[in-house]
Amino acid sequence: MAAPKPAFQRILLKLSGESLLGKLANGIDVATARTIAQEIKDVHALGVEIAIMMGGGNIIRGQRVTSEGLERVAADQMGLLATVMNGIALQDALEKLGVVTRHMSAVEIKAIAEPFIRRRAIRHLEKGRVVIFTAGLGSPYFTTDTAAALRALEIKAQVILKATKVDGVYTADPMTDPGAKRFAKIRCIDVLKRGLKVMDATAISLCKDNDLPIIVFNLRKRGNIKRAVLGEDIGTRVY
Repeated sequence: MAAPKPAFQRILLKLSGESLLGKLANGIDVATARTIAQEIKDVHALGVEIAIMMGGGNIIRGQRVTSEGLERVAADQMGLLATVMNGIALQDALEKLGVVTRHMSAVEIKAIAEPFIRRRAIRHLEKGRVVIFTAGLGSPYFTTDTAAALRALEIKAQVILKATKVDGVYTADPMTDPGAKRFAKIRCIDVLKRGLKVMDATAISLCKDNDLPIIVFNLRKRGNIKRAVLGEDIGTRVY
């Protein structure tokens, strides 16, 4: 029987910091990192080129500490460093499974990660390495969602896979509103008009203006990354 053919050859996977929490209240659950790494390895085995943008909300959320009196720039800089820590954890988990990786940070940390250089990132992908992007865009006021959209465009990814804790985009928060209905697909412009919490407005606008689709899916269901890559009907397609 022939192996399934991926619908996409180059993807950018957006992982929130919360995806590494597992059952912890904060920090990094190593077992959860290993589980995610195994799923990434399964997709990589299909011959798909994979870049990952890491969030940092499991360690620090800039919005929370800003509300407590910390300057916004300082809070965002701390958040950028949190993504680097998550990137180190995921890189370790992947390499223990035999997946060759490269960690590229938008903030220069020579002893830990390479600086982001677009052509080098693309070359790593062409050579079959999984590339982990951290530190967002290296600047405050820009979320890792915006960074994911920009990096996806820079490396010519065919899709952004937005991993979340729910199975797509809903009319309201399904965790608090039992009447919320899931969209099978929705246009970027409608996401903006409705103010839906998919990615921030800058990220959605970048995707809209450059015809870059987003698939929003539930990371907690095993195998969903692979299902999304194979083009199966899961989650919500934002186009």
